[in-house]
Amino acid sequence: MRKTLGWLLSLVVLIGTMGAAGATAQAATAAGPAAAADIKDQILGIPGMSLIEEKPYPGYRFFVLEYEQPVDHRQPSKGTFKQRLTLLHKDTSRPTVFYTSGYNVNTSPRRSEPTTIVDGNQVSLEYRFFTPSRPDPANWANLDIWQAAGDQHRVFTALKKIYSKNWIATGGSKGGMTATYYERYYPRDMDGVVAYVAPNDVNNKEDSAYDRFLSKVGTKECRDKLNAVQREALVRREPLEAKYAAAAAENGWTFTTVGTLDKAYEAVVLDYTWAFWQYSLLADCAGVPTAATASDQEIWDTVDTISGFSAYTDQGLETYTPYYYQAGTQLGSPDIKQPHLKGLSRYGYQPPRDFVPRDIPMTFQPGVMADVDAWVRTHADRMLFVYGQNDPWGAEPFHLGYGVKDSYVMIAPGANHGANVAKLQDGERTLATARILQWAGVAPAAALADAGRARPLAKPDPQLDQQDLPREAQLRP
Repeated sequence: MRKTLGWLLSLVVLIGTMGAAGATAQAATAAGPAAAADIKDQILGIPGMSLIEEKPYPGYRFFVLEYEQPVDHRQPSKGTFKQRLTLLHKDTSRPTVFYTSGYNVNTSPRRSEPTTIVDGNQVSLEYRFFTPSRPDPANWANLDIWQAAGDQHRVFTALKKIYSKNWIATGGSKGGMTATYYERYYPRDMDGVVAYVAPNDVNNKEDSAYDRFLSKVGTKECRDKLNAVQREALVRREPLEAKYAAAAAENGWTFTTVGTLDKAYEAVVLDYTWAFWQYSLLADCAGVPTAATASDQEIWDTVDTISGFSAYTDQGLETYTPYYYQAGTQLGSPDIKQPHLKGLSRYGYQPPRDFVPRDIPMTFQPGVMADVDAWVRTHADRMLFVYGQNDPWGAEPFHLGYGVKDSYVMIAPGANHGANVAKLQDGERTLATARILQWAGVAPAAALADAGRARPLAKPDPQLDQQDLPREAQLRP
């Protein structure tokens, strides 16, 4: 009898234990992701990662972060610096887009176009040497495209442990170049690359493609109108430079780096036609004044609006010293002829060396861009390049050779430096969307069966989807 009671008691305890365990399992299931560590705690658990601030945004978590990086990836023991990045977190079950601008990072919540297409997370990284992501002291020899790719690789490696789904690299202009260079040096990291309006200056000494572009872009009527304003601005150099000197005194502008107010003035004027096509549309030509009848103020206003007289001041150049350093050491820069200014231009297109303080040494490395170009032509795999038909920076684009796989170059008709997938022609737009979805591993069955049915997965958001294409006052991508 005692054995029977003991057996019954054991059975009751076992049933009770199983019931309690079942209840605990049910509670854990109901809790879902909340039972796991908070995403902020997971991110800050990465060695070297620190939080600057978290900003609320509906449907997301948005973090501004710093990550400790080696100053020199070849010699990690030689010191570190803090590199800013942002994280727009949606869900670790979604794909992640790695966005680079090639410049400073935007610390407000934003989604790049691929992030909207795949409805994913987004990591945005500030480029090394753009303040505050600059080593101190700054050895400028450590600013090159290989070191920057190393920055991205370390960030990706750290975050991939949390965001384990597919990753897409993207960026526009210098950011598109950055995404391409990252793929060249670390081709196994990303599942796809979407590079927007990325220049490809393979031979820095041969820039005739830009001259041919500027001789044909838009309409002859518009080109003539823009060229006439440029000429008039140089013909009226004396009165307009007097206005420039007054503006400099009022704003505290100085010209130590470029050398003189006269050199800065001409640099702004020579940028005028290029800057118009970079940021404006053909329809905007109607707002350009007729040079022959325009007042000095009207000539000043249009050049200031399109090129910007603050551009080549010390204050205007300071933020972009890292870009001009790279343009003069690896990336290359356009040197266009503008024959309509013959006899009026004193300096021609000035090289990047003129826009970098003289205490920073610079030596051009001619083989770097040729190496990237050759790699893209022969090894591109799941890469998409998008250009604008009327964007001067697209005059020397990336090209694809016979050895590439699942890669594309597409041109948005009539578009400027803000060209994107949404501005492509219908067939190319849906094809590009379908490929991005498939690379990200989230293509719906309908899109897999018919690329024409591919659509962005995220709902539009006017604030998040703002295109970061500020009208910059310098000739730079």
